[in-house]
Amino acid sequence: MKKTIEIIIVTLVVISLSILGFIFNPITLSDNQKETLLILVITCGASALYCFVVGEISRNNSQMDKLWSIMPIAYTWIIAAKSGMNPRQVIYAILVTLWGIRLTMNFARKGAYSIKFWSGEEDYRWKILRSKPAFQNKFVWALFDLFFISIYQNALVLAICLPSFAAMDSAATLGLFDFIAFGGAFMFLLLETAADEQQMFFHTTKRKMLNEGKTLEELPEPFNKGFNTLGLWNYSRHPNYLGEQGFWLALYLVTIGAGVVSYNFFSYTLVGPLLLIFIFLGSSILQEGISSKKYPEYSNYVNKVSKYIPFRKYR
Repeated sequence: MKKTIEIIIVTLVVISLSILGFIFNPITLSDNQKETLLILVITCGASALYCFVVGEISRNNSQMDKLWSIMPIAYTWIIAAKSGMNPRQVIYAILVTLWGIRLTMNFARKGAYSIKFWSGEEDYRWKILRSKPAFQNKFVWALFDLFFISIYQNALVLAICLPSFAAMDSAATLGLFDFIAFGGAFMFLLLETAADEQQMFFHTTKRKMLNEGKTLEELPEPFNKGFNTLGLWNYSRHPNYLGEQGFWLALYLVTIGAGVVSYNFFSYTLVGPLLLIFIFLGSSILQEGISSKKYPEYSNYVNKVSKYIPFRKYR
């Protein structure tokens, strides 16, 4: 019930802020933005079609997972080019490129990419969802694949890049909010990079010891728990998610720096980052449900350590 309430609250917040965004900052697009938006939407549509067709044929539904870190790079450089390489959009695109390289490399070392582009390691969560009774019907799963995995997630990836799009024609020079946006995004990028490295180290080390014939109970602390409690993970259950959400929320501030959003902070471009929070909330609920069933101590970890903001310690 608590998890359901959390999802409902996030959804209501997103809807409320979206309505406020339209009220306080009505959408007015220049001819350049209209032309750019058309290119972005066509690119997004082509990506969604590819993900659905290839995912259904190959039965590997991680096609969008592979593109998640690549499409924002394409979108932000398209925007930068159409802006006449405005410094604000170029810096934005560089940060997104660094973010994309990190995420792509992290996903690649998990075996997600292959010479056979349609194959590679599929995200374990899709396998678990397909095994649930509600998705046993292939037609039902195909609808889920089409509307959520392919269309919704592609649209979300485009939406999180819209702050750069909204500010692309601004003549305002770089100012305080831009420096806060770019500096904050870079710090959150460092946070999620550190979290990913700690997570990779933990599971690689654990897997190596298990492959040597040891049981989980025979492993030394903290590997015998089965889940990571090293470094940042000792203070936050999802420090990588915190970094990811913070990265895109920080970049939203460029709309204020560019003068296209007034100091009430609300704009249609905030919808993408807020929906991203919703996605990570759902993902964390699914992931923690799986971990709680696999590892006896995980429920104790949940009770002692916060989901995102690191203010408690697991001991």
